Amino acid sequence: MTPGHRPAALGADETRPLRKDAARNRELLLAAAAEQFAEHGVDVPLEDVARHAGVGIATVYRHFPTRVALIEAVYRREVDQLCDSVDDLLATLAPVAALEAWMGNFVRYVAAKRGLSAALKDMIDAEPELFASTRTHIYAAAGTALDAAIATGEIRPDVEPEDLIRAMGGICMATDDHGYTERAAKLMGLLLDGMRYRAPGTPPPA
Repeated sequence: MTPGHRPAALGADETRPLRKDAARNRELLLAAAAEQFAEHGVDVPLEDVARHAGVGIATVYRHFPTRVALIEAVYRREVDQLCDSVDDLLATLAPVAALEAWMGNFVRYVAAKRGLSAALKDMIDAEPELFASTRTHIYAAAGTALDAAIATGEIRPDVEPEDLIRAMGGICMATDDHGYTERAAKLMGLLLDGMRYRAPGTPPPA
């Protein structure tokens, strides 16, 4: 059953710090739920989520009193992982390589988000501020990755975060079928090549 138009209830663990074992169980549940939702949709039995996480069903409800609360937490986790990955990538890779890797992370984020799509449509009306803040967070992460790459002279300076997000979103929509990841990765490579075209630090076209 698709979740209704009501705000997600907060679990007790979201109002005070968690013990280490409770924090570990919560993360196991979120990872298992993300995998199960992506594979089977948000109507997958919560007992299956608990089993894949290696915990009991009571632990699920202790952390997430409702299915809606679990779905929202999974969504927030996916967004946070996507956005937080920028700093790690820039710390370990050259800027353009970090941008390319982050674009790959965006493809995986969209794949995970598709498993939540039916529920997210219902949640938009109930919690518009959640999606507004999410959009701001993702645009900021895209801006961080782009600015670093543009500063090298290898990416066109006229590319804006909104341009990148819209282009990547279009690619993901156009490859919504079997073999999505491979097709999207190929098109992301072409998009990156396009952002290199006529960049200040690249050779002029022949």
